[in-house]
Amino acid sequence: MTTVLTPASPLTAADRCDRCGAQAYLRVVLLSGGELLFCAHHGRKFEPELKKIAAEIQDETERLTAVPNNASEEER
Repeated sequence: MTTVLTPASPLTAADRCDRCGAQAYLRVVLLSGGELLFCAHHGRKFEPELKKIAAEIQDETERLTAVPNNASEEER
């Protein structure tokens, strides 16, 4: 996927997948000017088709595996 290196606005917990309603981790800006939001699962599932119609793809799926800065050593 083509990813946006400096997204205009980070995705939040309020951003929901347009397919299933789960938290969105991908924002797809379409060549036509609209945008779609996807959870990681649906982003991967539709990746080949999205690449064909996307001007930009903001991928924040790395947040799913990131360890919080305030986690203690036991929690890691």
